[in-house]
Order: sequence, then C-alpha cells, then structure tokens
Amino acid sequence: MDERPIGIFDSGVGGLTVLHECLVTMPHEDVVYLGDNARLPYGPRPLEEIRRFALEIGSWLEAQGVKLVVVACNSATAAALPDLQLRLAVPVVGVLAPEAHTAVLATRNRRIGLLATQATVSSDRYEALLRALDAGVDVTALACPRLVPLIEGDDPYGEETAEAVREYAAPLKHAGVDTVILGCTHYPLIRPILQRVFGRQVTLVFSAEETAREVAETLARKRIENSSVREGSYRFLTTGDVDGFREMGRRFLQLPIGVVEHVEIAALEQAAA
Repeated sequence: MDERPIGIFDSGVGGLTVLHECLVTMPHEDVVYLGDNARLPYGPRPLEEIRRFALEIGSWLEAQGVKLVVVACNSATAAALPDLQLRLAVPVVGVLAPEAHTAVLATRNRRIGLLATQATVSSDRYEALLRALDAGVDVTALACPRLVPLIEGDDPYGEETAEAVREYAAPLKHAGVDTVILGCTHYPLIRPILQRVFGRQVTLVFSAEETAREVAETLARKRIENSSVREGSYRFLTTGDVDGFREMGRRFLQLPIGVVEHVEIAALEQAAA
C-alpha cells in the first residue's frame, strides 16, 4: 500500500475531465490537481516554452511527494512527455498515446482526423504515435484556436460554437476520416455538437478512460496502489484566481470543488532550478 497521492496537471481546468475519470476508476486514490491558469492558454505558445512550464510543474509535484504524475494536457504531453520521464524519478503518464492507440483500433478506413491546439498539431507527436502503430494510416490534423475560448465562455453550447465546429470539421469530412481524435481536454464538453456535425458514422476518440486505465495499471504494475477499501481525497491548486478556477472547474469536473489553493509561479520555477 502506498498512501502518496497522484499528481495531475494541466494549463487550466480542461484536465479536470481526465481527473474525473481517474476519480471514477481509482476512487481509493488521493489526487493533487494543479491548473496553471496564470499562464494559460498553452496551445498558442512555442513548444520550448510549454516544455519549460511542464518541467517546472512536474518537478514541483514530485517535490510535494506524489507517486505518479499525469500530464492531463495534450499540448504539454506533446511538448514535454519524454523530458518529464527523463527528469522525474516517479512514473509519468501522458494523454496522447492512449488516444492514438484507441484511434488506430477504432478506424475502419485508416483515415484519422485530429482536432487540437496549435502546439499539439505543430509537435507532430500524434502522427508519430499513430504511424508507429500503423504505418499506413492517413492523418489529417487541424488546429482549432476558436474552440477553447468558446467552451470556457458564457454560452459553450450556442450557435457560435456549432459554427466553429462545422468550420473545423469540413476539411476532415472532405478527407473522408471515419475516426476523429479530440486532442484537447476541453473538447469532450461539446461532444454532442461534434457528434451532430460529424454524424454517428464517425467515431470520436477522447481517452480520459484509457488514460485513467493506464494510470491504474501503472500503479498496480509498480505495486504503489493505495488500499482499495478507502475513499480517496482530492486537492485543487491553481497559479491563477482561485474563485475563477472553482467556478469554471465545476463545469469540467462535474463534481463538487471546495477549497482551491493558490501556488505562486515563483515556487514552480524554483522547483525546476
């Protein structure tokens, strides 16, 4: 039995969709979630800058005594996963590989679409992962800068969001994809709109469940699970405004969020020094 918590981080609240699945899959584990809201969004930033942020947060979480780190951010996973795995002594799990594996299993015509942030698309990490699993797969990747602000806005299910989804879906539909990876942790919140635009014949892939399963399997394989007879706790931290995190976070986590603690960016920078 290992009572240390799992550490999960994201650029903001999007990773709470991954946290939700981890809490459901491993209700006996304690979790520390850190949202880097003061420096969001990560998507438009250069990959090197995102890598630096991820290494700071990963190092800080490790110093807090977590037993495993989950990079619940597609941009940070794309930019920094190998570096985090080299730097940290604890296991590190990202969100890209589970999605790529699920997409390759799901596609029937080997044409896969990707909707993601600019940083994730620019990294080419998805293409590399997909082609490592199936060298013959055809990938159509598209950056979607309008979606995150709309999803975090006052009317995430409004006509403006539907219009943006139709715009981004058009090149993928033209390419004849039958599977689309939702390569940003925000996108599952508008899954009904996405499914309506693409149609039931297109499989939408978001790997929160697969990521949570990989975390559970990693804990079991390394024999660092907590006792299964207890109920775990979860703790929230942000580099940004705690009230804003709590309010927006409820939309993504779909569970109560109580106390939110503030973490200074200087503390993160010092951890990686």
